[in-house]
Amino acid sequence: MRIRKSLAALGMLAVGSLALSACSNGGDAGSTEGAGGGGDDTFKIGVIQLVQHPALDAATEGFQQAFTEAGIDAEFDIQVANGEQSTAQTIAAGFAGDPDIDLVLAVATPAAQSAATAITEIPVLFTAVTDPVAADLVASAEEPGGNVTGTTDLNPVADQIELITELAPDAESVGIVYSSGEVNSQVQVDLAQEKADELGLELKTATITNVGEVPTALDSLGDVDSIYVPTDNTVVSGIDTVLTYAENNQVPVVSGDTGPVESGAVATLGLDYSKLGVQTGEMAIRILQDGEDPATMAVEEQTEFDLVVNPAGAEAVGIELPQDLIDRAATVIE
Repeated sequence: MRIRKSLAALGMLAVGSLALSACSNGGDAGSTEGAGGGGDDTFKIGVIQLVQHPALDAATEGFQQAFTEAGIDAEFDIQVANGEQSTAQTIAAGFAGDPDIDLVLAVATPAAQSAATAITEIPVLFTAVTDPVAADLVASAEEPGGNVTGTTDLNPVADQIELITELAPDAESVGIVYSSGEVNSQVQVDLAQEKADELGLELKTATITNVGEVPTALDSLGDVDSIYVPTDNTVVSGIDTVLTYAENNQVPVVSGDTGPVESGAVATLGLDYSKLGVQTGEMAIRILQDGEDPATMAVEEQTEFDLVVNPAGAEAVGIELPQDLIDRAATVIE
């Protein structure tokens, strides 16, 4: 597909791609050295990524990009847990026992929980975590209080649910499939319920434990007029299944981030995971070079969200995007 307007994430997708492709089967991905040379030190950073999909890949790549842009030498040991909490725990234990690791990045909530439990002697940064307090990663967003801090990907759920009413003004119900094992997803479902109640929409939900359960969960929703896909790592890994269901049933899909819209969802008001990764990398640099203490480093978030629309995705489910929505979009995917 060709993207007509600029999409900031694409500028960073090539960075770190070799490291990520090397770990598509999980386990040890090997090491990649960051470009740079601005100082005498070379930092070694362990990365635990829960699963590979565009949003998390972009966050990891953005994190590496921050070091490249700062001219700092860094060696990244990137390992992917393939969506398995037990694998994430094993990776975290390995990093905890490696005396050469200076800092660990955990990408997504279950990976962060594994890292926070196993690693207590060195800094741990998380990204792509929706609610770090609810996930028991920090004491508070303002004062984390330990060796763990990072960036949240809490998206504007209420605005995204309201977006459904612009796309399908006659919609009376919204279906959500989400992973029962992801705290971040429950947070988003609760926010979606609040907004749905306010708008008079019926919210229908179904939970899964792995990506293979997505088709059955979708069928269990019954008749719905729209589907909302939160930033749920398991569901996003199976986004093609969701989009096929939506096309077969002629219902629009609104997502929590931009990745699914690139794949064929109709729209989102979402954050840029590459930028979030860079923001997390900048926090890591302040810890490693400037000696900042994670215990007093507030959890950071993005404050600007881009409207991204996919007219072809809309056509596939039998709707036409309002022109004013297209005109407002930061990115129109064609």
